[in-house]
Amino acid sequence: MQSKRGRLDRFIIKNLQVSARQVQLMLAKNQIWVDGHLAKDRGLLIDEFSQICVNGDTLQQNQPTYIMLHKPIGVVSATKDKQHKTVIDCLATSGLTVSETNIDTLHIVGRLDLNTSGLLLLTNDGRWSSALMSPNKKVKKVYWVTLKNPLTNEYISAFKKGMYFSYEDITTLPAELEILSEYVAQVTLMEGRYHQIKRMFGRFRNPVLALHRVSVGHIVLDNHLAVGQARGLTLDEIALKA
Repeated sequence: MQSKRGRLDRFIIKNLQVSARQVQLMLAKNQIWVDGHLAKDRGLLIDEFSQICVNGDTLQQNQPTYIMLHKPIGVVSATKDKQHKTVIDCLATSGLTVSETNIDTLHIVGRLDLNTSGLLLLTNDGRWSSALMSPNKKVKKVYWVTLKNPLTNEYISAFKKGMYFSYEDITTLPAELEILSEYVAQVTLMEGRYHQIKRMFGRFRNPVLALHRVSVGHIVLDNHLAVGQARGLTLDEIALKA
């Protein structure tokens, strides 16, 4: 989801139902303030988080929101769903204080399947989520995978080489697989193809019994966060790392 950037004059024309000439007069009379500074340029670029005041009245004062949710199994990564509980429903019972207005603006950063648990990020900052999930960034996503059949070292080399999927005519990027126990592996991906982990283990005819996301980039699921609970991200977590 992209950030809503636009010109200052167009924002004021739309919100106050005034003409472009009236906006110019407001600027000349020092009546428009953006982020605490007197505005002089009608073409100034603003976004949904720019604080805009005209003649003492606040037209916009949105705050960016960044949330970590410990997603339960059986919850859909959607804001609305007629059949299943959604991650937005989780926020309502998570104990996290999020206003209804803010909830309506949230979107999901990197969805998880219905039966996948773990770290899920939500925000209303489109520029942040786009930067975090950009394919060019090759952000690492770490999962714990529980399998039906025992693991062998053959899995490690196969994941590292990447796998060809004829349906999409693509070869996956090299992935890291670490065997944690006989039936549990840690998998690190730099992409998120459709059901990618399940399909990669499917090459070995080894069904995935449980899938849990541990981290996205430098953001790691808080191990003090109970299933279904959420918290705001820290400043260090919000910071986009190289």
